[in-house]
Amino acid sequence: MLENLKKEVYRANMMLVERNLVINTWGNVSGIDRESGLVVIKPSGVEYSDLSPIDLPVLDLDGNVIEGSYKPSSDTATHLALYSAFPEIGGITHTHSLYATSFAQAGRGIKAYGTTHADYFPGIIPCTRKMTPQEINGEYELNTGKVIIETISEIGADKLHACLVYSHGPFTWGKNAIESVDAAVVLEVVAQMAFNTEILQTAVSANGGIPMGQDLLLRHFNRKHGPNATYGQNN
Repeated sequence: MLENLKKEVYRANMMLVERNLVINTWGNVSGIDRESGLVVIKPSGVEYSDLSPIDLPVLDLDGNVIEGSYKPSSDTATHLALYSAFPEIGGITHTHSLYATSFAQAGRGIKAYGTTHADYFPGIIPCTRKMTPQEINGEYELNTGKVIIETISEIGADKLHACLVYSHGPFTWGKNAIESVDAAVVLEVVAQMAFNTEILQTAVSANGGIPMGQDLLLRHFNRKHGPNATYGQNN
């Protein structure tokens, strides 16, 4: 069942290791087949070196396992909430990558300081609010998805491909599983650049980092993602 999607999601999970976005089993990637409404996701707690495509569980959007002997990721309910809320999402990645997670643990979004950021994100990469004790002690993983949805719903998942979860870490997404990992790679690089920028700017300013100009930000973002995008080949 969904053999091609399993191979894609397996490859995407392997990319997390290759790009140094995870250690141990701290991360997961999923992908969805929109025609069937079924999701393939990394199993919980399985070492990446032990993983193969046939090990990936298949489940529906209600969380019922349709195929597979392994228990799905502990973050499954978060993934399913995002798939249900945003039909444009085809793949989701969650990591605890160093710099993006550092911003999440500080409860801070990542400001746009330069054109590298603007090439991929239309402004600040937001961090969710703190979850309430009721949310944490209730359906925690589902509620994690809900606070992400709450945070990004105004700008939209089609335009913003990343969000930090307060005191937790980053989630990224894209049209498919591979694109969601690509977003996680860029997010981590941008987070490291922002961290370094704030250190350097703080050395000369007690007010901390100064965001880049809005005109420059939009010029770079729109040349790649806007309706009149000029980046790349026309054909």
